[in-house]
Amino acid sequence: MNTSEAIARYLTLTRETLPEVAADRGWPIRNDHCFQRVVLDTVSGGVWYDHIARPAYRHMTADQLGRAIALSEDILSGDVDLDALNARSIALRRARNSSRPCPAEPLQKTLDV
Repeated sequence: MNTSEAIARYLTLTRETLPEVAADRGWPIRNDHCFQRVVLDTVSGGVWYDHIARPAYRHMTADQLGRAIALSEDILSGDVDLDALNARSIALRRARNSSRPCPAEPLQKTLDV
């Protein structure tokens, strides 16, 4: 799969596929930007925008993009614990914000990730 195809796959998974099945599966998140947050935080090992320039889909390395696709597919198949990944992502943000003078992060638009 070339880079354009990989980006398209990642975006389809996180913008369409995962949000479409979220409610039926009782997942803790439903919105595309939430899936992108969880996937990107997991792939980057921290709050993603501290490690990857915006928009993330254009700035991920080939390895990060491949891991983002694999993780998204693992979420879809139920092979990973989405509740745990989401909780970890939220905890990363709380820790990050508690160490910064400004307590609130700006809202992210879907197109920014």
